[in-house]
Amino acid sequence: MMQKTIFNLDPMISILNAGKVIGLPTDTVYGLAADARSDCAVAEIYALKSRPSFNPLIIHVHDLQKAQLYGHFNEDALRLAHYFWAPAKTASALTIVVPYKNASGISSLAMAGLDTIALRVPNHPLALDVLAKFDGPLAAPSANPSNYLSPTTANHVRAAFPELPILDGGACTLGIESTIIWCQDNNLVLLRPGIVTQQDIEQVLEKTITKAKTDNTSIRSPGALKKHYAPKKPLIMNVKTPLPGDAYIGFGPDYPSAMNLSETGDLKEAAGNLFRYLHTADTQNKQRIAIAPIPDSGIGQAINDRLSRGAK
Repeated sequence: MMQKTIFNLDPMISILNAGKVIGLPTDTVYGLAADARSDCAVAEIYALKSRPSFNPLIIHVHDLQKAQLYGHFNEDALRLAHYFWAPAKTASALTIVVPYKNASGISSLAMAGLDTIALRVPNHPLALDVLAKFDGPLAAPSANPSNYLSPTTANHVRAAFPELPILDGGACTLGIESTIIWCQDNNLVLLRPGIVTQQDIEQVLEKTITKAKTDNTSIRSPGALKKHYAPKKPLIMNVKTPLPGDAYIGFGPDYPSAMNLSETGDLKEAAGNLFRYLHTADTQNKQRIAIAPIPDSGIGQAINDRLSRGAK
């Protein structure tokens, strides 16, 4: 059995208690974490990211019991939380948007003034240890400048925020942001695709869900802006034959490359490598980033969602 590395979390907890921001590893990507109950702490997140204030933040909590302090969970939301949130053996990366419990203490800035709240239990031991020791909710959007590539290593975060205290938990296991589902009365709306697919959710609930349209005038979910997850270089999708000036990211055996998201065509592996290779390609002395076709099914829908927003 692999021995667990012991971290001294006290310095990070002290920073959080002081209303400051830290870099926090999760199962998906690294986050800029701060006390979700503090207007000043949340405002610092927005300032660091240069993030539009109308774009709400995901609130990370230790477990479902904590989540129910801040949101109203209907039957569908409860079933999803029991299935996809730690400590369930089937835990994965799912954010659930539910009606906010008035006067429960979350900063209105974190929710962008909405009457709903986006809640998630990160399936990562370090993040859960921090949440348990801090004993409060953490707003934790991806630790990158707004609209830029999401970070999957501590070095990605250091490059963007050299002065930020960062808890280094190694490379993120999933490497792509959480799926977001909105439980609205008896309706279920997929706000953002991710590792948890639409089919996964429908199988658990035994009902169909709808997909939200991308509309910047009505932002209810993080990651919903049309321009998002973008590298600095131009990004071109569905490139079968790259040009000499391209930094080429391949996929599967049909589109080989030194940077191949998955040589075997495994979409979960591809999602885990996506932002790491995009970061690498963005630093190369090339004119643009070209990426091979990705099947638009299952997890491939989440990969193409991120690429299409970055390519706009």
